[in-house]
Amino acid sequence: MPITKGSFGPLVGAIDEGTSSTRFIVFSAQTARIIASHQIELRSQCPKEGWVEQDPKEILSAVVETIEKATETLKSRDIKQADIAAIGITNQRETTVLWDSATGEPLYNAIVWLDARTATTVEELLETVPNRSKNCLQPLCGLPISPYFSALKVRWLIDNVPKVKEAIDNKRCMFGTIDSWLIWNLTGGKDGGKHITDVTNASRTMLMNIQSLSWDPQLCRFFDIPMDILPKICTSSEIYGLISNGSLKGIPVSGCLGDQHAALLGQMCLKQGQAKSTYGTGCFLLYNTGLNKVDSKHGLLTTVAWKLGDEETVYALEGSVAIAGAAINWLKYNIELINDITEIETLANRVMHTGDVYFIPAFSGLYAPYWQPDARGIICGITEETQRGHIIRAALEAVCFQTRDILEAMHKDCGIPLDRLQVDGGMTKNNLLMQLQADLCGIPVVRPKMTETTALGAAMAAGYAEGVKVWDICNTRGEVSDRFLPVVTEEERDNRYEKWKMAVQRSFGWDISQN
Repeated sequence: MPITKGSFGPLVGAIDEGTSSTRFIVFSAQTARIIASHQIELRSQCPKEGWVEQDPKEILSAVVETIEKATETLKSRDIKQADIAAIGITNQRETTVLWDSATGEPLYNAIVWLDARTATTVEELLETVPNRSKNCLQPLCGLPISPYFSALKVRWLIDNVPKVKEAIDNKRCMFGTIDSWLIWNLTGGKDGGKHITDVTNASRTMLMNIQSLSWDPQLCRFFDIPMDILPKICTSSEIYGLISNGSLKGIPVSGCLGDQHAALLGQMCLKQGQAKSTYGTGCFLLYNTGLNKVDSKHGLLTTVAWKLGDEETVYALEGSVAIAGAAINWLKYNIELINDITEIETLANRVMHTGDVYFIPAFSGLYAPYWQPDARGIICGITEETQRGHIIRAALEAVCFQTRDILEAMHKDCGIPLDRLQVDGGMTKNNLLMQLQADLCGIPVVRPKMTETTALGAAMAAGYAEGVKVWDICNTRGEVSDRFLPVVTEEERDNRYEKWKMAVQRSFGWDISQN
């Protein structure tokens, strides 16, 4: 399809498939501004305690619908679909799908990244390694052995779902994270769809060698996962295939990054030492380490930031927090402490502090830098004076303290403290949260004017691909909207952090089945 230049110049679309919603956003490649978008909420299922699943077909259907709705918006504004030069994809990472290559049907629901069912599998694997070291595979893949990553989920599916074993025996099983599932279906499915992933998503499976950027036979043997079910690993910016159906038929899919990597790119953290924190269902802080692969000694993850076509691979350190926005949802849906998410800031502002209440939202264990699957959520410091505003404010502070935990670990690993924290994601609309983050970390927090930086990063990668080349990444400039500066003393900040650490210790060891 020839690319035209309408009033907004070349356009690039981005599929942003997250845990709680899917959206399709069309950007101008010249200004990085949003031209059209559509969003659909997604449902999760929790069939057992600690299990989180989604329907892969519902995800695919939502993606297709958002594309069609957004392109209808373009039509209504007399913008030609032919202006769209390429499509990028960014996705919730680690979420695992297995499907039948002949029928195109999922063999089981998608197991979502924060699902904890594989904790027993982790324990069984640790029995086979020296000193039960969770970090025994870190030199190969950059990751600790944890229920978080895809390899454990694939192993569980092979062991527990007969249809999966049968499909493997018949050479019809395909594995993918959500990006692979979408690209395969969008480029033809069982009729020639491309079975690929990119280096950022592959780096979250525990199956890719972090140095060679290839599937590692030793890792696959360790988890006993057949290599023939794995997708081809591509760069984050190249033409993978063409959309096979719908309004955008014939348009290339040419960008793919896991959501946190896309946000790092969208925040223009292109230089070593720059970092961003994304606040959504979880909270994820990535620190660009440039061409250097830094092996963390303090509980962080070594990951690929991106590889744009033939350019050199850029690495990052990451701190992953399982529960951020999910804690607010818990306050609303589980204990009905609030009626609507939008009232969080108002209710938290009714009190000037937390009343010395600390909330550890370890609903399914703690991720970085603790990696404690046996931790469980606790609320400490309740007295007869405690009001709901104190608990709500403590939930917001929990997000900030977990971010400080990661920043402290990054400082130890890299030796250079951040002079500011760039933020994005749905929770950043909350001004109180942003101020608390600045206060509790002691550095300025910078919020961009356009908060859809995850989708922006995917669009940038797609528009930058060889054969597309409509996006000049080096000259893209973000517009700063707000800067939140610390206003509490260092003594107060550190005293509160010490109490947080005390509360964290009290959360360990609650799930005795993990021990």
